[in-house]
Amino acid sequence: MSRDKMLLAIREALPKEATAIPDYQPSATSFDVVQKFIDTLVGIGGAVIKVSSLSVVNDYVIKHFSGQRVVSLVQGVDSYATTLEADPHLLENVALTVVPGAFGVAENGAVWITDGSMGDRALPFIANNLAMIISAQDIVPTLHEAYQRIGADGYNFGTFIAGPSKTADIEQSLVLGAHGPKSNTIFLLA
Repeated sequence: MSRDKMLLAIREALPKEATAIPDYQPSATSFDVVQKFIDTLVGIGGAVIKVSSLSVVNDYVIKHFSGQRVVSLVQGVDSYATTLEADPHLLENVALTVVPGAFGVAENGAVWITDGSMGDRALPFIANNLAMIISAQDIVPTLHEAYQRIGADGYNFGTFIAGPSKTADIEQSLVLGAHGPKSNTIFLLA
């Protein structure tokens, strides 16, 4: 079967309409979602820094990553990139990537980002360190609310990122950064 025939067969087999998201009515939240988000993210190896403005984020980037390659997709943060290299392989020496997150999830410490905010799909995963900026008001309690918020938004790619990249071998030796960033810092705008 030719490639074109195979792709046509796949397209024809796809459902004509998107599957409806099941109706879920969340119960009242009995915990502080911001504190739960912070505790969960720190518990999985991430870091949270509460900030009042982007200038505080900018000061942090300058202090901790001066002289290193930083790619920021947040206007107002040092090394703001208006364009990225066409070849993602050229991003391999990025010390820090700063991207805007759409929202956070308290129960797992994850932040939702889409292709519209990450520039290149490889960027949040290839940098040595990842920083995301979200508003404290944009934290939802659970993944149920997160998926309701995502809904049928139009995007080509989206992902939840929680904590730094981690792996462990049979001897349980934990290695950070084996498959992605060594650190994940969330700047939480108050």
